[in-house]
Amino acid sequence: MTSPTTTAEPGPARLSPRKKRQLVRGVQYVVLGAAALFIAFYTDWKSLALFVRPDVAEKTLPDLFTIALKNTIIYSVGGFILSFVFGLLLALMKLSEVRPYRWIANIYIEIFRGLPALLVFVLLNFLPLALPGFEVPGGTYGLAILGLGLIGTAYQAEIFRAGLQAVPKGQTEAARSLGMSPMRAQFTVVIPQAIRIVIPPTTNQFVALLKDSSLVLFLGVSSGFVELAKFGNDVASENANPTPIMVAGLTYLLVTIPLGYLARRLEKR
Repeated sequence: MTSPTTTAEPGPARLSPRKKRQLVRGVQYVVLGAAALFIAFYTDWKSLALFVRPDVAEKTLPDLFTIALKNTIIYSVGGFILSFVFGLLLALMKLSEVRPYRWIANIYIEIFRGLPALLVFVLLNFLPLALPGFEVPGGTYGLAILGLGLIGTAYQAEIFRAGLQAVPKGQTEAARSLGMSPMRAQFTVVIPQAIRIVIPPTTNQFVALLKDSSLVLFLGVSSGFVELAKFGNDVASENANPTPIMVAGLTYLLVTIPLGYLARRLEKR
């Protein structure tokens, strides 16, 4: 006897990987569209217009550029130069065979990477009490640059350390085989290559210092030394309107966005 032939019922159709991706993408678009509609209908646009009053924004000019932006750039560039020079020095000390040099570098880096940047600027206010009679050269500019330099040096040192260790040891050996002294090989062969390697993260570090320059306000600076954040806050208080703070934020973006784009281009190269 032969058993009757049974035909299997067709199962549910399975979606191909391409269809699954399209479905997931469609769901995401729907969620984003729903979120946009929610924001559009439930935002109090009349109150939000207080942040974009052209008449109040006009009151920030020309001091926004001639004082606030100028001071921000001076503080940031000065702090960056200080951190670049001493960061390289600390990186060399951390990689040195002399143990006390490594101790000094490690202690400095751990302290200033662990302390909040705000606390560093607050402590700078008490510098005259700790060192009676001592004055930082440059007055307010010098004090602000010193604060940013102290913070940036710790981070820049680690950036340089990684760059120095990324240079193949064969480069040093080749330089030594040509009769170069260890110091000359370091400064003419290794360091130039390390600087080229660390250009992208160094650019990002400058952007970070530019934003940290807003902490200069904790030094109690006068009107002629304000940076963008304090300038925007002061003008906002005078006009009882947040528009100047928004203008100061946009001015930061005018500087940081091109720098961020430059850093990404350098990383790709």
